[in-house]
Amino acid sequence: MKGLGIILKYHKLGETLNRRDFWKDPHMADGEPQNTENASDLDKEAEGETPKAKVNRMVAIGIVVLLAIIGAGVFFSFQFVEGERMRALNEWQIRLGIVADSRAAEINGWVDQNFGVIAELTENASLQLYLTELSDAAGDKSKVTDGVAQQGYLRNLLIAVADRSGFAPRPPQQENNSNVERAGIAGLALTDRDGKPLVATPEMPEISGGIRKAIASALDGAPAVIDIYKGAANAPSMGFALPIYGIQSDTGSKGIGAAIGVRIVDQEFFNLLKQPGDTSKTSETYLVRKKVNLVEYLSPLADGTAPLKRSMAFDTGDLAAAFAIEKPGGFAIKRDYAGEEVLVTSRALADVPWVLVRKISRAEAMAAIETRLRTIFIVFVLIIVGVTVAMIAVWRHGTSLRSAAAAEKFRISSERFENISKFMRVITNSQSTHIVAVDGTTTYTFSNAPAAAAAGVTPEDMLGKTMAAIIGPVKAKFYAEKNKDVLRDFADLEAAGASDSVQQVRRSFVQRFEGAIGELEVLKSDHIPLRGDRDHPPGVLMIIDDITDFSREQMKSEARLKQLVTTLAGIVDKRDPSSESRSADIGDVARAIAEELECERRNVDTAAFAGALRGLGTVISSESGETGSAYLTSAKLLEGIDFEGPVVETIRQSTEHMDGSGPSGLSGANILLTARIVSVADAFIELCVPKNDGPGLTLEEATVQLLEKSGTQYDRRVVAALLNHIENHGGAIKWAHFLRRG
Repeated sequence: MKGLGIILKYHKLGETLNRRDFWKDPHMADGEPQNTENASDLDKEAEGETPKAKVNRMVAIGIVVLLAIIGAGVFFSFQFVEGERMRALNEWQIRLGIVADSRAAEINGWVDQNFGVIAELTENASLQLYLTELSDAAGDKSKVTDGVAQQGYLRNLLIAVADRSGFAPRPPQQENNSNVERAGIAGLALTDRDGKPLVATPEMPEISGGIRKAIASALDGAPAVIDIYKGAANAPSMGFALPIYGIQSDTGSKGIGAAIGVRIVDQEFFNLLKQPGDTSKTSETYLVRKKVNLVEYLSPLADGTAPLKRSMAFDTGDLAAAFAIEKPGGFAIKRDYAGEEVLVTSRALADVPWVLVRKISRAEAMAAIETRLRTIFIVFVLIIVGVTVAMIAVWRHGTSLRSAAAAEKFRISSERFENISKFMRVITNSQSTHIVAVDGTTTYTFSNAPAAAAAGVTPEDMLGKTMAAIIGPVKAKFYAEKNKDVLRDFADLEAAGASDSVQQVRRSFVQRFEGAIGELEVLKSDHIPLRGDRDHPPGVLMIIDDITDFSREQMKSEARLKQLVTTLAGIVDKRDPSSESRSADIGDVARAIAEELECERRNVDTAAFAGALRGLGTVISSESGETGSAYLTSAKLLEGIDFEGPVVETIRQSTEHMDGSGPSGLSGANILLTARIVSVADAFIELCVPKNDGPGLTLEEATVQLLEKSGTQYDRRVVAALLNHIENHGGAIKWAHFLRRG
């Protein structure tokens, strides 16, 4: 939009220079004769008496003035280019800052989520009761009521929470010898008031070193973080500890025990550093911390360096990471770990001693603006030279007796400036978007051809008219309110002397408008403030895009797909009246599990669609008598439908087992998460619904059977999510009707 502002400035310059009175003597009234002294000189020249000294003096003065104008023009061109470069850097500071803020929020949320898991344990009433009794008994476990049973309950609680929340280590990729015990790499544990372990998950690391320090800090009442370190599996690990207070405790801030969790920091965490939709080639977000006189890189780097594998001296010259640690929130041009010059900003993170660094190569970031600024500078210089040449030509011919020739030269110069004006307007008219400028009273001061054509008038006819008269009162009211806010905020920032007030105030809006007969129109508008001058009040430049077709097609596509899935599921269920809404129920359970696992919308829809359509093949298979592979028939029937997610592959993999004993031999993480979800949902419905030989299982009985097969046939995390939904999020009430079919 800065380029557009330059175009408009040149357009105004062309119109100003086109006015004939620009070339008149400012001290002359209209109709007065030329200066008599000059006339006398002309008479002398006509008689062959040329006043050489005076002419030479005027020429010298004129040359000095022209040289001064050229020098000033080049100087201000340099100043303008440098100012544009600084504005571009300010824009990058804002862009990098926005990404850094969003990534920092994701990391802080991840840390808070893990503390939340530990806090859930510390607030467990049974756990608090057990530790209170143990504390009252001065650590004598024999005096605790049903101590053995309580310990067994707490152990099962820790295992369930660890499986659900990521504090349990992932299963090994290959089968291990059952007689070889795995080293403790992750898990949850409870300690007494002396820091001695009471209960822990099977693969909880040994309590020593940093873990013991964190427990001691937690027992003193302060939440503690075990900073990232290389764990037993040579993978990045970290831990979280919180105090446990007794029931009606009178020990002040001193805890009667501590809950601690250690987990592997895996790729799922590092993916939080990636900015969705980022298309730049050299942008990167990573985590660093200061350790003595070193900068440690905690996350994977773009050059392939693994987490915790690189460190550099803190005093390395112009090191971006060192600047980020020293001045969190700052912005500068530094050098990254590879020695490349980069634009960098950073954010300090809560609760952990890390700094998040966001950077992009200066070469990539500034490539477009540098090319544009070079072009602008060349155009400026050419315009200065052209204007200078034109002024010299007009001056020479204006001082001659051949007024006709002078007038002709003036006409040529005027045409040149008119061509510049036309050229600048061609640039704006070549844009497909509607580009208009209005003042504070919503009066148009500029319009390109597409905007005028959409209104059914010419650009010239729009000037001086209000928005209400051109686009109607509804749209005009909306845009007037937005422009009013933009101009108010812009005036406040200008009064405060903000250097980037235009960029701070710039606003974008997407608004739906409904016509008189109910037709929908969706418009995206950008509002950029324009500074006023002596002749023009401050205004707003508006760039308006019509995105109606895109929005309408997007909504239609989503509605058609959901309608198709519902219809196909209904067809399947009508083939067998006893099944009622089985297909829809599988899809409903699959959607609930996916949402419980906090999957992204694409995977939630994929699981729900695959669950609802898994039985589609029975329509054909039942006729041929082959129902065992009906799900494969379903997948084949759906191959031609363009789903957003891997619905077909989810159906194909829905019969795979976690231990690899399924039809295709896929196991563990090699099975799509959505397929694991559909597998559990289908099995759950099969267990609950009544059969011809009797009623189905209760919801509790069904989940128990699923838990028994967790880790072998079903994904333990998926089953835990189903159980959590039933017990804590209304699943027991919502799905009670499964048991009453018959």
